[in-house]
Amino acid sequence: MDDDVHILPRHSHIHLMGICGVGMSSLAGMLKEKGYTVTGSDQNIYPPISTFLERLAIAVKKGYSPSNLHPLPDLVIVGNVITRDNPEAGELLRLGIPYLSMPQALRRFAMEGKKSIVIAGTHGKTTVSALTAWILEVADMNPSFMIGGIAKNFDSNFKLGTGPFFIIEGDEYDTAFFDKRPKFLHYDPYVTVITSIEFDHADIYKGIGEIKDSFRHLIKMIPAKGLLCANIDDHAVADEIKQARCPAMKYAIRREADLSIGDITVNDDRTRLAIVKEKKEYLSVTTDLFGDHNISNILAAVSIAYHVKIKPDIIAKALATFKGVKRRLESIGRYRDILVIDDFAHHPTAVRETTKAVKGRYKDRRLVAVFEPRSNSSRRNIFQDAYASSFSSADVVMLPEPPLMEKIPLDERFSSIKLTADLRGRGIEAHYFPNSDDLLDGVISLVKPGDVILIMSNGAFGHIQERLLERLKEEIF
Repeated sequence: MDDDVHILPRHSHIHLMGICGVGMSSLAGMLKEKGYTVTGSDQNIYPPISTFLERLAIAVKKGYSPSNLHPLPDLVIVGNVITRDNPEAGELLRLGIPYLSMPQALRRFAMEGKKSIVIAGTHGKTTVSALTAWILEVADMNPSFMIGGIAKNFDSNFKLGTGPFFIIEGDEYDTAFFDKRPKFLHYDPYVTVITSIEFDHADIYKGIGEIKDSFRHLIKMIPAKGLLCANIDDHAVADEIKQARCPAMKYAIRREADLSIGDITVNDDRTRLAIVKEKKEYLSVTTDLFGDHNISNILAAVSIAYHVKIKPDIIAKALATFKGVKRRLESIGRYRDILVIDDFAHHPTAVRETTKAVKGRYKDRRLVAVFEPRSNSSRRNIFQDAYASSFSSADVVMLPEPPLMEKIPLDERFSSIKLTADLRGRGIEAHYFPNSDDLLDGVISLVKPGDVILIMSNGAFGHIQERLLERLKEEIF
């Protein structure tokens, strides 16, 4: 269905299928704030999104059923997790209720009249989006945004502001079962960041060539008066920006660029760094963020801030007070000198950079990496060998059997058992468990005071984070 949905009066009923996706939950909050009656359905309901929706008093039904569309809503928004053979989708098509994809609805209900700042790339989108939103907020520019995680400074993943800019996390995943274009092609980019271009989403892309094609389409959409901010440490990004018809601001840690990094020091768990522009110090930054990937994320956000003419002292103030995003290197608890960190990492590059950053911050402590291969790509053997080199910074690696493997063709399935053996072959202590319950018992039997436990998953992971903290409180070492 196209974007030409009739104007809905306030209090109209809008139902979101797949509401617990990060983008869909943001949209649900925006619609609720605009005065619509909002309901939703989803198969996977877990914190922090479930508690976020509860706080907004949005009713969510567990599972997908034709009955969820009775009484009939005025409009249905269909998340990209919904397939054509979903029973609720079948009822939607049978009833002839008006429907939109999430990107269509976002543009129709939230982005109209705004200049969009699209944050795209394989990695770092959520942190760059949250950083950019906070810098604009501190600069009194009152931005609107939709972020793929709960930004702690706002305690929300969305905001409808009165300022001219809308910051949107631009995903290259497809839009909906009825629209196979990448989501970010719907967002009419004015300023665009591309953090990285790597192969991902093996369930819908056949190879890196198709991924690059989608980014080329995005780059060509940026108007001549717009801006492309590009991480040229990533060689694929450096190649693709040649397609742009707008100015490009290049940033990099390891290469000469428009924005780069000078001195870096770490003291008292804070990172201090100089940002260099045209070979002169432009900005001195103190931040709680750490790791090369987050320094690159900072450069991306500063590139945008420079373009919209925010003063350096305001940028520095915002970076110093940025609290981060839930599930992005989030310290969730400490008990008997055992620190537990939760992160969303699932791609091999993200796993490598995350473990490297944590080990770099806690050099003298044992790092226990607990990883769940859960994403559509992680559960496929396309990354089997890549993961074997992603844990070199970890002292111990603990892996469960991946969930939902029945949905993956037998000859394409990832093997946690094989990865465990490969890691041991590299001299890394590694342990395999058939499920998350046994893994939790294994963690408890192995950890000792002084350890850092890094949990990585893009899903609920059997709520192992909360359960681990409870068990640590009960154990006597």
